Amino acid sequence: MRGKLLKRGAAALADYEVLEVILMAFIPRRDVKPISKALMARFGSLSGILAAPGIDLVKIEGIGETVAAYIKAIAELQSRASREEIRKRPAISSWSALINYVRTELQHEKREQFRVLFLDRKNQLIADEIMGHGTVDHAPVYPPRDRPQGPRIASLKPNPGP
Repeated sequence: MRGKLLKRGAAALADYEVLEVILMAFIPRRDVKPISKALMARFGSLSGILAAPGIDLVKIEGIGETVAAYIKAIAELQSRASREEIRKRPAISSWSALINYVRTELQHEKREQFRVLFLDRKNQLIADEIMGHGTVDHAPVYPPRDRPQGPRIASLKPNPGP
């Protein structure tokens, strides 16, 4: 699998094969293909696996606490890289760029969140703060009065759906 990755590139691999390459590093000297396929079957996608709580990951045969911790670390790396990409851009220049950022951050949230995105005059992201958590269809918000705010604020209240 590593040879295929190095010769053809990661794009040539199926999702479960990319996961398999990662699992080979975490679980040496064992066939990890069944584990990779079990994770994909249980969580539906790579993003579903990365968003899964550690307690659910360890329910998959072959995934212990250590491997679950490594998977959660990869999820955090992906999240930070996404935020880094947004912050490196000269500006969140369009509604679609803003939606892409929010979608990445919230795609697997089970409960509704109310977030406030603080933008500067050039629409660069200053901060992304969770103002409230709620249920599936309700998120109460109590904004603090002493919060310093940038000149532009985009507040988004996504509903994660069923």
